[in-house]
Amino acid sequence: MERINRRAFLAGSAAVLAGAGTTGQTADIKPKSKRRGNPIAVSTYSFWRFKKGMKMPIEKCIDEAARLGFDGVDVLLIQMEDQGKGALNKIKRHALINGMDLCCMSTHQGYVYPDKARRQKNIDLTIEQIEIAYQLGIPIIRLNTGRWGTSGNFDELMANRGIEPVLAGYTEDDGFKWVIDSIEKCLPAAEKCGVILGLENHWGLARTPEGLLRIVNAIDSPWLQVLLDTGNFLEEPYDKLEMCAPQTVFMQAKTYYGGGLWYTLDLDYPRIGRIMKKHNFRGYVSLEFEGNEDWKTAVPKSLALLRDAFS
Repeated sequence: MERINRRAFLAGSAAVLAGAGTTGQTADIKPKSKRRGNPIAVSTYSFWRFKKGMKMPIEKCIDEAARLGFDGVDVLLIQMEDQGKGALNKIKRHALINGMDLCCMSTHQGYVYPDKARRQKNIDLTIEQIEIAYQLGIPIIRLNTGRWGTSGNFDELMANRGIEPVLAGYTEDDGFKWVIDSIEKCLPAAEKCGVILGLENHWGLARTPEGLLRIVNAIDSPWLQVLLDTGNFLEEPYDKLEMCAPQTVFMQAKTYYGGGLWYTLDLDYPRIGRIMKKHNFRGYVSLEFEGNEDWKTAVPKSLALLRDAFS
């Protein structure tokens, strides 16, 4: 029986090869290549926006993201009620069942402090956040430099377009040194867990592309890259976005339907899409809806806008 099957197999193979040789079709078959569009995620922040009474459980955000047709979910860590291992495993399971990638975790920390002990506290916090992302299977966390803290509250900072004075008795160079030294202390944990630190243009010393890239280039590590927010360059954003695009591995995209909570930018997303495509950005684009319209109408409109711009 073995011999018969072998003969049949060889005979069949010869016939296929002969057919291919006479028609030439095998040589002509070429795979079609087409650049895929960027996957589109949604930040859990989009469903909350720090509005009173609007805080939504992460699992519910995952449900809504799946229902609306997003590819992934960008988790805002402070939105998470329980950061215990059991709770994290339930979120990871819930995402899998819903077919949602947990693609990023947005965290808060700051290193712009003269007090070494205070910087160390934030280093320890960042390492804890890396480990939370690892438990969730998330490959990147959003990292902040922190701020000088001279502008009072966040509303005052926004009223001043994100600009604040340097702390008396210190210089910007002092601040950059504190930030660079602090982030470097987080890198071993990032590498061990396989979690990229995505430094965002999120006010503070990374408010400008020059400041952001000064830190990233000084550290020069594959575990520190750029996480680019489209809404945090308040003036002439397109040239600034392009400066950062070559080192960007994740993008957060703001929309402002109903008017922005602090300000409104009229962003040309087809233009931004072309800029990112020019620099071969293939990563996630995560919606951060930051307007006053009801998310039930604004988030679907935002998804359609981003799908079109990054297709």
